Formats: sequence, C-alpha cells, structure tokens
Amino acid sequence: MTYALKNIVAALALAIGVSFSLPAAAIAADKVAYFAGGCFWCTEADFEKIEGVGDVISGFMGGAEPNPTYRDVAYGRTTHRETVKVLYDDSKVSYQQLLSAFWRMHDPSDGKGSFVDRGRHYSSAIFYVDAEQKRLAEGAIAALKKSGKFDRPITTELAKADGFYAAEDYHQDYYKKAATKYKYYRFRSGRDQFIKAVWKGDDKVYQLATR
Repeated sequence: MTYALKNIVAALALAIGVSFSLPAAAIAADKVAYFAGGCFWCTEADFEKIEGVGDVISGFMGGAEPNPTYRDVAYGRTTHRETVKVLYDDSKVSYQQLLSAFWRMHDPSDGKGSFVDRGRHYSSAIFYVDAEQKRLAEGAIAALKKSGKFDRPITTELAKADGFYAAEDYHQDYYKKAATKYKYYRFRSGRDQFIKAVWKGDDKVYQLATR
C-alpha cells in the first residue's frame, strides 16, 4: 500500500468513525537490524510494539554451523544466539531508538544467559549490518558502560551480522499463538520485574558516538 493510499484509507476510516491501523506488512520496512537479548519470543514481542517496525523474525545468528534447529541451539550444539531480525522504516523509527529500546528489554550485564534461560545462546549481542550501525552500537555500549547504571560490567557483544537463520514456524509470533503459555513463561522469568526495577523513569539516550 502506498503512503498516498494509506492516507486516503485512514481519512475514510476517520470520517466513518472507525479505527484504522496498517498491518505490519504495509509498513515500508526497508531497513534491517539484528539483536540478541535472550528469549526471542520476548524480544520479538517487544520490538513488534514499536511504531515503525514492520516485522520481527525470531531466529539464530552468531554461529558457524549452517542451518541450526532450535534444538541444536537450545542444547548447546552450536555457537548461535537466539536473535531477532527487525525490519523497520527509518523514517518512523531510527536505529538509535531501536538500540534504546533493546537495552530496556533485557539485562545487558548478564554474560551467561538471560534471566531463567542460561547459556551463551541466551546472552546479549548486537549484530550490525553497516558502518553506521556499528558506529552507533559502539557508542551506545560505551555510553551504557560509562554510566555505571549496572552493578556488573556490560557484556553485550558487538559483531558483524552474518548468517541469520529463521527459527521454526511455531516460534514466530509465539506470544500470539500461545498467549497464555507465553505470559506465564514471561512472568516466571523475572524479565518484566527486572526491567521495571532498573529502567522505570529512565528515558535517557545512551550514546557517545559523534559525527
């Protein structure tokens, strides 16, 4: 759907008194970013709430082994991390805004896993696709380290994006497909309790990169 058509449809919807929102596929998501922040069910769900994000795909990145399955990664048979591929429209949301959101989704000081999920495959990483993403990611990591916000060192790794593999279909949009199980898992994981305790009231942009 073009932006012109989008505006026409939105105007018609407003005129007849109904709400209207574009499906994810209709967003001009021409940019891509990759983040590993523990359980990809949770990071997928959180990124999909951001305006300007068109789609988020759960998968794996960071390992040398080709075509990993969920069981391969979960049982430590590969060196991949659970990673989300974020497709976004940079006229609506910037890469810096995605970085800021990413920090507020997980614990970047846990180098051995993420909340109840343990192992390298659940640890934190940013995978950059170009020099600008690398520059901003380096600046964001450096700023968070310098801030002293966390009692432990920031362990988020930075690496070039290479070899993303989508997870099996049942993992995609798991928070919608199995909402009850997902909500129970998320609550029991302690993720939201941690985020609230650490990030409540903090809207600072952590960034040291300069042009």
